[in-house]
Amino acid sequence: MIRVIAPLLMLALTGGCGLRPLYGGGMNSPTRTLLSGIQVAPIEGQSGWLVANALRDRMAATEAGGAPAYRLDVTLDDQIIGLGVRGDDSVARERRTLRARYQLVDLSTGQVVLDATAGSDAGIDVVGSEYATIAAERTALERLSGIVADQMVARLALFAQRQAKGE
Repeated sequence: MIRVIAPLLMLALTGGCGLRPLYGGGMNSPTRTLLSGIQVAPIEGQSGWLVANALRDRMAATEAGGAPAYRLDVTLDDQIIGLGVRGDDSVARERRTLRARYQLVDLSTGQVVLDATAGSDAGIDVVGSEYATIAAERTALERLSGIVADQMVARLALFAQRQAKGE
């Protein structure tokens, strides 16, 4: 009996803590409305192509068509830095870092309504095969692109919720 009552009691208590689902409200939620009105501007380079596609993939479920209300401008900084050094002075490990500065621009006023950053990094083992190292660097970039896009979409969703509350 306690196993049934305890979870129900905990569920009832969480309603008063101020937590609300970020995408709560279904089709008419502020988050969905904002995300469906964002146009992702072209981003330079291979990393830009990957991040732009990842952003579009994450916002695809919210696309409603029509004219966009916002434009997302993104500038990327993609770096690979050698870390470990072997006895023959060759690099043993690399760190790939992908950082994004993004601005959400209101198309009706031209005003930047959100200016934020996102980023992540990944370690890469440098092996004897140049092909394997290049493949690992590309895989790391693909993974980092998804992580950075997730961070950006989460921040945009939070922005939408705060706008709806008037903060």
